Formats: sequence, C-alpha cells, structure tokens
Amino acid sequence: MIERYTLPEMGEIWSQQNKFQKWLDVEIAVCEVHAEDGVIPQDALEQIKSKAAFTVERINEIEKTTDHDVIAFTTNLAENIGEAARFVHFGLTSSDIVDTANALLLKESCQVLLKKTDELLEVLKRRAFEFKETPQIGRTHGIHAEPTSFGLVWALWYSEMKRNRQRLETAKERVAVGKISGAVGAFAHLSPEVEERVCTKLGIKAADVSTQVIQRDRYAEYLCTLAIIASTLEKIALQVRHWQRTEVSEAQEFFKTGQKGSSAMPHKRNPILSERICGMARTVRANAIVGLENVALWHERDISHSSAERIVLPDSSAALDYILAKATSLLDTLIIHPENMLKNLNMTRGLVFSGQLLLVLTQKGVSREDAYSWTQR
Repeated sequence: MIERYTLPEMGEIWSQQNKFQKWLDVEIAVCEVHAEDGVIPQDALEQIKSKAAFTVERINEIEKTTDHDVIAFTTNLAENIGEAARFVHFGLTSSDIVDTANALLLKESCQVLLKKTDELLEVLKRRAFEFKETPQIGRTHGIHAEPTSFGLVWALWYSEMKRNRQRLETAKERVAVGKISGAVGAFAHLSPEVEERVCTKLGIKAADVSTQVIQRDRYAEYLCTLAIIASTLEKIALQVRHWQRTEVSEAQEFFKTGQKGSSAMPHKRNPILSERICGMARTVRANAIVGLENVALWHERDISHSSAERIVLPDSSAALDYILAKATSLLDTLIIHPENMLKNLNMTRGLVFSGQLLLVLTQKGVSREDAYSWTQR
C-alpha cells in the first residue's frame, strides 16, 4: 500500500525488515527443535542464535544473482553465522519458511485490525445511546418511509461490526497456521512431530495437511473477511454522504480550521473522508477476488500465487487498517443536526403516517383494498 494510506503499526508489520525477521524466527525455531533432538550440536545452535543477522539491502543484492529470495536470505545468514550455517534450513523447503512466517504476519495484522475494530465499536455504542430518542425519517429506495430513531441506525452498525469482529477472529484462527512438511507435504525429511513443536514455539498451529504450501483457501477467507468489513464501512460512509447533501443536511463531517473544500468554490464543505472510505473499500473488495483466484494451484504447488500475494496481503491489511481508523474518527466527530432531521420528518405533512392510517381504517371495518386506495389518494 502507498505510504499515504499506510499507518505506522501496520506498515511495520508488512515491512521487508519484519518479513525477513519472521523468516529468521522460523529458521531458529527449527534449529532449536533439531538441537533438542540431537540433530545439530548445541554449540552450533548457540552460534546460529548469536550470529544470525541479515540486512534487507544485502538480501536484495544477492537476489539479483539468485532470482530466489529465500536462497538470498539464507546466503546472507551464512555470511554472518560462519561454519554453523550448514545447519540452517536443514531439511526444509522454502515454503516451510515463507508460509509459516506468513502465518505470523497475518496473525499480527489481525491483532491490529481487531484492536481498531474494538475502538470503532465503542464509538458506535456510545452514539447509539446518545441518539436513541432522536427522531429521524427512515428512507427506503431513497424515499421517505416511516419515522425511526437515529440511535437505531447506530445500533444497526454496532450489531454488524460485532459480526465483523467475529469474522475477523475466525479468519485469524484460520491463517495462523504453519507447515514444516517439506517439498510436497509428505514429511520426507522431517517428522510431523517436528512441525508441531516448531509451530508451538512460534505461537501458531500446525496445518492438518499441506502440500508444499499452506492451502490458499485460508488466505482467501482472510481477504474476503477484510472485504466484508470494508463493505460495511463503505455502507456507513455512504449514509454519511447522503446526510451531508445540502438539501438533506442532517449530519456533516467535522471541518477543521484551515481546511479547504474546493479550489474554486470557497463555500464548499465536502464529505471527503466518507468518499475516501468508499473508494478504498473498492480496492479491498477487488483484492478478495485475487485471493479466490489463488486457491487453485497445480498439483502440490506452483508459484502463480506468490507475486499476487506480495501485493494483496499487505495492501488489503493496510487499507482496512486505514479505513477502520478513519471511520472511527469520522463517526466520533460527526456533527449531527437534529433540527434538520425534524424538519425533514415533517416535510410531507404527515404522509409518512399512512401506514398507521391504513391499519386504523382496517380495524374500523374497511376492507384493506379500500383503505389502501383511500389512503394512497
């Protein structure tokens, strides 16, 4: 994601430095298990742990020759570790490292998104109670329908975001899964017990079954979950945009001192934050399609998914993180005009109570067809 829409905490998670650090964490966890089992000497483990180091710049330099980022990574480690480097990556394939590290990155991302979701939920709950007795005209098809409570609108959003939080918790459990099962997932060189112990050390679960890679339905579920949450936030932002229309004027975004709405029209106060949320939600939804496309791979694995994931996993994570933060700020500071809500409610001079009149006439013995016809006139 471009820097403009990347917040620091999420940006750090998906930085090259943190990605390679997670790769190193996986490599060291495997070495620790090997040392516990006597596969590698204890002094070699200590040498690996004390001297293992890398730089992003050096890895990128080596990759220009190798055209393989994991080999570039292990080569850079070997330059710093020395003789004990022969035990690094012992019995592993590249995806053992990459996919297990991805589980750590995605778990961290989910934790940030859950925290931001909780912050938004607090705002929605507070404002639902604040406006529970504020009347507003409800609209269906964009047309005045029946009176409602403005607080009910906020309660609806709160309920939906609670469901989204549950979805995100489920997605976190689904993606926080690693594999140390080798080139085709058949444990040709290491045992399932090693995989289990490595994943436990890293705070994730081991996959029930894998091929060379973790199956991409997991990542697809993560991306689709993010897309659903982004769509909810777009729905909210779209409602704010309608309320801020000049002829409606029931709510408006906070407009700070010095802010400008138009280079040509000084009077303009546009709902730019809501519009930005709507636009970015489209990107998150589009990336979910890429996640679904990545589910189908050849046999035990091809690499068609890799290039796409390098874009959509960090971008969708950063985009939703940004949208959540901006939606929370937007709704926390949203300026409400109850007087205009009342004015709009009375605009049709009572026509919006036609449903109640229909029921009264029916209760008095008028047929429903006649009552509807009389009321409609």
